[in-house]
Amino acid sequence: MSKNGLLYQRIAHNIEHQIQHEVLRVGDKLPSIRMICREHGVSMSTALQAYYDLESKGLIESRPQSGYYVTYSHKFFPAMPETSNPVYHADASGTDGLVAKVYAELGRETNLTFSLGVPAPELLPVAKLNKTMINAMRLLPAGGTSYEQVQGNSKLRQQIARWSFSWEGHLRESDLLTTAGCMNALAYSLMALTERGDQIVVESPVYFGVLQLARSLGLQVLELPTHAITGIDLEALKKTLQTKKIKACLLVSNFSNPLGSCMPDEHKREAVRLMETHGVPLIEDDLYGDVYFGQHRPKSCKTYDESGIVLWCGSVSKTLAPGYRVGWVAPGRFKEQVIRTKLYHSVSSTTLTQEAIASFLETGRYESHLRKLRHTLHTNSLQYLRAIGEYFPEETRVSRPEGGFLLWLELPKQIDTIKLYETALKFKISIAPGRMFTLQNQYNHCIRLSYGLLWNEQVERALKLLGNLARKMF
Repeated sequence: MSKNGLLYQRIAHNIEHQIQHEVLRVGDKLPSIRMICREHGVSMSTALQAYYDLESKGLIESRPQSGYYVTYSHKFFPAMPETSNPVYHADASGTDGLVAKVYAELGRETNLTFSLGVPAPELLPVAKLNKTMINAMRLLPAGGTSYEQVQGNSKLRQQIARWSFSWEGHLRESDLLTTAGCMNALAYSLMALTERGDQIVVESPVYFGVLQLARSLGLQVLELPTHAITGIDLEALKKTLQTKKIKACLLVSNFSNPLGSCMPDEHKREAVRLMETHGVPLIEDDLYGDVYFGQHRPKSCKTYDESGIVLWCGSVSKTLAPGYRVGWVAPGRFKEQVIRTKLYHSVSSTTLTQEAIASFLETGRYESHLRKLRHTLHTNSLQYLRAIGEYFPEETRVSRPEGGFLLWLELPKQIDTIKLYETALKFKISIAPGRMFTLQNQYNHCIRLSYGLLWNEQVERALKLLGNLARKMF
């Protein structure tokens, strides 16, 4: 990134921080462009870029012949969801049928898919990825048609290990095993550690793919209370480990799906300590960690793992190339079991896509792409929060993620979001009802929305329509 690019973002972040903490209030006039230039010693184009950035987030507006004014504040965003309180009246059939129904609609290009938690194709470097794939075919022996070694492409594992230093993971190439996406990494980890009938712990709500995977393996799932900011309730986790026979714990540590919560560093450290004390493996899904809106990537539970109790799983499916199915796991002390599981179930990972992603990481293109993606998604999240505050029922509560792609909405309890989903679908809008994210009969008034779409007037109109439909049901 250029020096000017860093400067305009720094100026914009400073003003946004003042708006967030009400140093600058709605209606306040901002310093003129010339004053910004003098105060920060920057060019006029840099000062303008900072204000354009704040305008794109819906926080300020330009008034002809007058200047720039604060138009919106975080104060007016909807309230946050409360800590979940999972019930234990299992009704898994409700989850399975609903997931199948929602995903049956995803292939329809006419639908506006707020239900899909991946970035829009327009936000991905497709042309650069195509060139990287062609180069991989040219450079690999036999054009990439040969099997990879069981642990996976060595160049890719080198790059992932190098990348881990950004969150103090300090992994080595030999610590890693490649997989066909993050779900595949989670599957190998669970298969290696558990047997049918075993109990595992997850957050609640939790990504429906985890629930379906666990049920397919014959596992019993305990859903624990979870906060929309700090993640799983550590006291509930501690009590569960003390009173029940738990075979594994599966957590999404950074910007979870669907809540968007991010465990604070001290919570991650404490969670690892609890796992070590009770001898329970921690499978960490760190799929969204690179999509942060702050100044630094958040650490992972693996950062604090000194005994090898954490199996750290990741992928580029949410950041770079969903269809390439490139993921990985650092299994810690369970490495041999996970390698054996992969050998039995797939022998090898896909050669070409691994090589292409390895080259993309090696050239530095990934970080350049991530900077743009993070900025776009942060802007999107603020626009969505503003729109939900304006168009949805007043009692609506919304998560406030500091990264990732997803918002969790709690609507008034009278609203059945499965009916809202069916009604919205008639208008070519697809949402994910909250009932998908639990095996219990709960979250029937909740929805998950993805802000990975390209923000435009069509998206705003769709959110307005969705809000109006919810108001009519209320």
